[in-house]
Amino acid sequence: MSDNKVVRVSDVKRIYRMGNVDVHALRGINLIVEKGEFVSIMGPSGCGKSTLMHLIGCLDRPTSGHIRLDEVDVDELDDNNLADIRNKKVGFVFQTFNLLPKLNAIENVELPLIYAGIKLEARREKASKLLEVVGLKERMRHKPSELSGGQSQRVAIARALANDPSIILADEPTGNLDSKSGEEIIRLFSDLNSRGITLIIVTHDQEIADRSKRIVRLKDGLVVSDEKL
Repeated sequence: MSDNKVVRVSDVKRIYRMGNVDVHALRGINLIVEKGEFVSIMGPSGCGKSTLMHLIGCLDRPTSGHIRLDEVDVDELDDNNLADIRNKKVGFVFQTFNLLPKLNAIENVELPLIYAGIKLEARREKASKLLEVVGLKERMRHKPSELSGGQSQRVAIARALANDPSIILADEPTGNLDSKSGEEIIRLFSDLNSRGITLIIVTHDQEIADRSKRIVRLKDGLVVSDEKL
């Protein structure tokens, strides 16, 4: 099996129990993502996009089927090992940024490095370099309340990159941004992908999809198309 396959999703189903009703969020998904790809996952609300994202990111477990992340069968791991894989292999970017309001930009970026046990001087240097990569060198000491939405999302992207993950997962990353800020974030993702970073982005934004290299469309918990651009 090729090491080039960062994500392998095999016949994955996810069923949620809502009262007396079974909700079939995913009905048998198969998906392979190779190192360096930039994939947009699209589809109507409720089609299973975010569910799939959570499963790939080890935030949830499938009801059946298998998920391999960097050649590790993550569905067979216990909670501690799953958390370890999640912290080391996956960087998350959310629509709402999820920054800690009392911490400034560089402190927010440092958080994953603290959990990884990196000493202060080394983590400060790395966080500083990452903020420079996302174009926020001059805003390192600003708290989220002092940053625009686009700047906050840049901090979140820098934080997602902190542990050199195998893959970045982004869930509607431009959803809370105006069109200009959204365009800047799309350009940043394209730049990161050109550096070899693997991206999977759940989005309704056709502009993100057009800049990605592959569009996977879901409907009713199934892949209905998979197109390389």
